[in-house]
Amino acid sequence: MRRITSRAHPLFKRLFKLQRSAQQRRHEGLALLDGIHLLQVYLATGQAPELLIVSDAGSQHPEIKQLFSEFSEIYESDNCLQLSDTLFNQLSPVKTPVGVMALIHIPQSVFVDGYENSFCIMLETIQDPGNLGSILRSAAAAGIKDVFLSADCADSWSPKTLRAGMGAHFFLGIHENTNLVQIATQFKGVVIATALSGATNLYQVDLRGSVMFAFGNEGKGISEALLQAVHQRVMIPMPGNTESLNVTAAVAICLFEKVRQEGY
Repeated sequence: MRRITSRAHPLFKRLFKLQRSAQQRRHEGLALLDGIHLLQVYLATGQAPELLIVSDAGSQHPEIKQLFSEFSEIYESDNCLQLSDTLFNQLSPVKTPVGVMALIHIPQSVFVDGYENSFCIMLETIQDPGNLGSILRSAAAAGIKDVFLSADCADSWSPKTLRAGMGAHFFLGIHENTNLVQIATQFKGVVIATALSGATNLYQVDLRGSVMFAFGNEGKGISEALLQAVHQRVMIPMPGNTESLNVTAAVAICLFEKVRQEGY
């Protein structure tokens, strides 16, 4: 097993840049998973990381030792890296890291024109990575197949988005930097957008069958261009005094109303 103790080591510098730069992640097609849970979910899908990274302290953690042992049985020692606790803490984006990370290839999602008989969502200009991760988690739980993001959304594979997603990334087709108006036009089903005016009560709309929901920016909502491309606008009834819902709550309500109507 390789061990690195110097911040000047080329591999550490590369990992450090990947952890902090969306541009670098896109360029290399790689991302870092931080923590036992994300790694366990990833391994459970039948995939294996390019590199398993453990801290000195983490190498003594019982669950990490078991994961490390299983990984080492399949891969050469060059695919297992141990960092000093100081370096690992500098690399990890969390205040109290558990001591394990994994370098993975970002899955490449294939776009199929039309998406017939599908359940999908479009996300326009979602800025907060925590919101994006939570949305992806709800989407995976609801049985969503594909998620389409506009070019100015938060990075799907940033550390904060991955932590909030809790492994949902590995069960979704995530399509970044897409033209949402074009996607809406091509979709062979009903495209529904949430809106505060000129909309039908969500609970009075038939959501069965092929449906794609569109959700917009935390503050501005959905752009007029995308609203013009959808087939129907819905609103979530709010009898209280709140002006609007957080986008993560709105997504969950809409998706699981469809799940309810489908009879699950």
